[in-house]
Amino acid sequence: MSRPSRSVSLVLGSGGARGLAHIGVIRWLTENGYEIRSISGSSMGALVGGIYAARKLDVYAEWVSALERAHVIRLLDPTLGRSGLIKGERIIGVLRELIGDAEIAELPMSYTAVATDIESGEEVWLREGRLFDAIRASMATPLVFTPFKHGQRTLLDGALVNPLPVSPTLGDGTDLTIAVNLGGPAERRAAPPRPARANGSNVYRKRIGDFVAALRPGRASGESARGMLDLAFVSMQAMHDTIARLELAAHAPDVTVQIPRDACGYHEFWRADELIAMGRERAAQALAGLDGTDAAVQNLV
Repeated sequence: MSRPSRSVSLVLGSGGARGLAHIGVIRWLTENGYEIRSISGSSMGALVGGIYAARKLDVYAEWVSALERAHVIRLLDPTLGRSGLIKGERIIGVLRELIGDAEIAELPMSYTAVATDIESGEEVWLREGRLFDAIRASMATPLVFTPFKHGQRTLLDGALVNPLPVSPTLGDGTDLTIAVNLGGPAERRAAPPRPARANGSNVYRKRIGDFVAALRPGRASGESARGMLDLAFVSMQAMHDTIARLELAAHAPDVTVQIPRDACGYHEFWRADELIAMGRERAAQALAGLDGTDAAVQNLV
């Protein structure tokens, strides 16, 4: 069944590996006649949204779907400094080579990456300059990635101030604003087996292996069932959920696609196929009936 094209402002939220669900949402929208003209993203939402705006989403999806646990570990570059565990240069370098970089102003649609000014605490909208500089700034998760120097500002993860940035799309003039919230209600999904530790005598590799293993719950004994970083991520998730609710209350989108907050761990990028499928499914559910059609005729596959 054909439907008239509708222009969309797409808001992509933060949430680590859960952000791979954004790929499925985008694919469902484009396959069902929705024209994405504007993207606003925070953290992982800025990454997936920027890659889509550069017309390279299929390239990235194929690459990330081939990742295994060991590949994820090798993409991390530890730092001896105290401002973050990971520099982030290796993964951004790999993605620049895979996707190619571009000037944001030259992208075929409006694009905003949201970051946080480390000195003032202000929300920063990155709408010019190199695409992957904006992405790296928006993804500078505290404790994990080091802050990123962008022009005269030092920036951190946009999720600290706006994990679901609807506000940058308010002046777009599109038919619909669709937000993808990666902090949706938990569904008590079963956790996969924790990743194996890296072998060998390489000190950095062992340190990264320990870091990845520490993200999984259940490492501590006694009363605490969470590792230090896992506890930090849970705390940040609670903060992000509160801010996202305020953003949705102040600037309600037309449609919100909900991805469960427990869909996967922050670092579980090797679950790409599962998460992409979930994004497609949840987009179909959220938009079912929007044009007077029944969910059964929506394209779920």
